[in-house]
Parts: sequence; structure tokens; C-alpha cells
Amino acid sequence: MSDILNIRAHASRHGIEFLLVGGIGLTFIMLFNLLRPGEISIIEIFLASSCIAAIFIGYLKTQEPYFSFTFCEDALIYRHKVGYWQLNRENFHHSGIPKVEQGLEYLELNAVGIKLNNIDEFLMQIQPRIAGRLLIEQRHLFMQVVQKHCKNGDCPSEWLIEDTQYTAPSGQRYKGLIAMFANRTQHLGQLTGYDLLLPANVLDTDIWQFSAYLNRWKLNPNEFINTQLHKNVNR
Repeated sequence: MSDILNIRAHASRHGIEFLLVGGIGLTFIMLFNLLRPGEISIIEIFLASSCIAAIFIGYLKTQEPYFSFTFCEDALIYRHKVGYWQLNRENFHHSGIPKVEQGLEYLELNAVGIKLNNIDEFLMQIQPRIAGRLLIEQRHLFMQVVQKHCKNGDCPSEWLIEDTQYTAPSGQRYKGLIAMFANRTQHLGQLTGYDLLLPANVLDTDIWQFSAYLNRWKLNPNEFINTQLHKNVNR
């Protein structure tokens, strides 16, 4: 079997630690308040609220997949808590950081962009559930792009609300969430040159480094995977 490289995202890290610290802290505050006379103080209320927030954050982190990406010789797999998508290496063209024009300068999105060779191939394997969730979670990134292209407030309606009908270049027709996702990728490609977005919080490193990882994997997957595995062993 070929080697595989699993990548863990920042979003899933330290979930157990948050739960333990929050739980222990909340238990200590409750016991302390029960054993001493008098009413609970403002400081105790604040500390108890912080512990509850830590427990909530820890719970959300534990719901995230342990590994967010898997690099294989011939495919990249992205895991989400509601599903996954798979990108064949032959369908991967290149990656980079999407940029939006801002006057004389360019604003970089806090995400990695992926350019596909064949959008139809990608659409045929993605499930509606994860497509719908990505539409919601990545809307703020897409709206950053739209706002820079609609400075006078006059934006095409299809940029603001994705159509539920889509016809791929191959002639294949899609409906529902898959069609909406396809229209989003089409508009994103028109505005940034990239079809897919990988937000920074699903990565294990900064967006520039991860983009370089993807391009190295495209050029020589076995060398990239073995190099990264060797680095992980020596850490």
C-alpha cells in the first residue's frame, strides 16, 4: 500500500483539555460556594461562566474530525463533521491564495484556493449535506470577494443567491444543493480564479505553507508524503 499523510486541523486541537479545565474549574467553584456561607459573588459568577464557555468550546472541538485532510498518492480527502469530499490528483490544477482588488492593493482571503481541471468530476462525488454546509460556512469569505467587486452596491443577483439549477460544461445537469454549490464555485472562479476554498481554521499551518504543500503534492506526491512523514517522526 502507498503511504498516506493525515493532517490534523487547528479547530480540533485541545478539545479534551478545554473540557477538563472547564469541568474541574466549574466543580471547584460550585463546591467552594456550597461550603462557605454567603451569597455567590460577581467574581464567582464570572469564573463559572468562563468554565461553562470552556466546556462548550471543548465540546465543539471534539465534534470536529480528528484528521481534516488525508494526502494519498492519487487523491486528497477533506473531512468535515457532516461528511467529506475527495479530489483526484489528476483533477487538481494548482492552489494559491485568493486575492481581491482593494484600490491599488490586493486583499488576501484567509483561505487557500484550489483550481480544478474538471468541475463536473468533483460535483459527481460530493454529497448534498456537506455541499450545503460549506455554502453556509464559507459564505463570509465569498461575500468579501463580492463586496470588493460591487463597490457601488449594484451586484448581480446570482452572486448573492445561488441558483438551484446548474448545467456543467459536459452537459450534466444538477439540482438542489449540488447545483447551488456548483454555481458558487463558478462565481468564485470568475472572481478569484479558484473553484474551491479551504479556510484557515481547517488547516494545520498557515495558508501560504499549506498552499505550497498542495502544489508539492501535485508535482510529486510520494516524495511530498514521505518527506512530511519523516518530519513528523523526528518531531
